[in-house]
Amino acid sequence: MIRWFLVIFLALMFISWLSPMLRRIGFGRLPGDFRFRWLGRDWDVPLASTLLLSFVVGLLVKWL
Repeated sequence: MIRWFLVIFLALMFISWLSPMLRRIGFGRLPGDFRFRWLGRDWDVPLASTLLLSFVVGLLVKWL
């Protein structure tokens, strides 16, 4: 169980580190990605981008 927490933590760190670069190429701007302001803070919920990214990674893993 600790291994899964570590994997999730590292994945979130990696995504947050790559977020500025991914935003420049369109990650987070697809239809189905939500952005809203609540309690003075901007919140991003990239549903469509996450599905697309997981599909691409799945294809790469299957191909390699």
